[in-house]
Amino acid sequence: MISLKDKKILFLSVSFFKYERAIAKRLTELGAEVDFYDERPSNSNFSKGIIRLNKRLYQSQITKYYNTILNEIKNKKYDYFLLIKGEAIPVFFLEKIRELSPEMEMIYYNFDPLKEYPNLISNLKYFDRKITFEYDDSVTYGLNFRPLFYLDEYKNLNQNSKAVEYDIVFIGSAHTDRYIVGEEVKAKADALNLKTFFYYYAMGKIAFRIKKLIDKNLKKFDNNKLSFDKLNHQQIIDYYQKSRSVLDINKPFQYGLTIRTFEVLASGRKLITANTDIKNYPFYNPKNILVLDRENIQLDAQFFKTEFEPLDKETLHMMSLDSFIECLFFTNQDDYWNQYR
Repeated sequence: MISLKDKKILFLSVSFFKYERAIAKRLTELGAEVDFYDERPSNSNFSKGIIRLNKRLYQSQITKYYNTILNEIKNKKYDYFLLIKGEAIPVFFLEKIRELSPEMEMIYYNFDPLKEYPNLISNLKYFDRKITFEYDDSVTYGLNFRPLFYLDEYKNLNQNSKAVEYDIVFIGSAHTDRYIVGEEVKAKADALNLKTFFYYYAMGKIAFRIKKLIDKNLKKFDNNKLSFDKLNHQQIIDYYQKSRSVLDINKPFQYGLTIRTFEVLASGRKLITANTDIKNYPFYNPKNILVLDRENIQLDAQFFKTEFEPLDKETLHMMSLDSFIECLFFTNQDDYWNQYR
């Protein structure tokens, strides 16, 4: 097992469904002393929107927030600085923390394509270790490649612990063409007499209405099928336990694998995905993973009649949070994750 005993870590991350808290908790369990801060001054829909569209309009709040952090840590020396994504983080902060802890290793991880967030590229030069979940970005920008992970709560859920109620479950936020693809899958499933559960959610009513005006894909959305209540991990696990397979719909311009990919496979459930790049990963198995063509969606009835083939111990470990942390802080895993490319 990896150890971070007595290591001091400054950890800033964008908020992403409390996974950042799970990472901080695990770092602490591995012996580290962790100072964690959200990298955004606020997670309101308004502030997230402003930061994404033009963070200069929010610069005074960002500057005040990061000066507050600097004041709190000014007398501390860190072994590591870990930043995940970094939409809001200002350059003066990156330069100042290096001054405060000149021997500190600065680590960057991104789980979004840089083509979607090109303003993040200029900050890469401040980091000693730079890692991405997007293979194309790793090639284009000379970054290390490491996909996301699953939390242990999802590992090897007992297939028989709950009666199977659904052949396909989908749980995800409403964005891009996700609703269009999802409804096509549902129609194909209905034609095969498969039982389904679809749960689309959005962060806020006003934000969704604005997005619906801008995004032509969302204009087709039936609001009666939308929820503004996000399911927690245990609720998601409960649905997984009652399902044969889980549908994952990535953004059409994103090829890095979603965190749901790892949760589904670790839980021993079959995966249906629109991400064709999954065929290049070490764990790809057509008996467990059905890859959809976005332009011509088809379901194979036989896929739902066979059992999930369990993953071996090494594969499960490499997909885990511990392996993810090991890659961030200690050993690059490019050889493993690139072996089928």
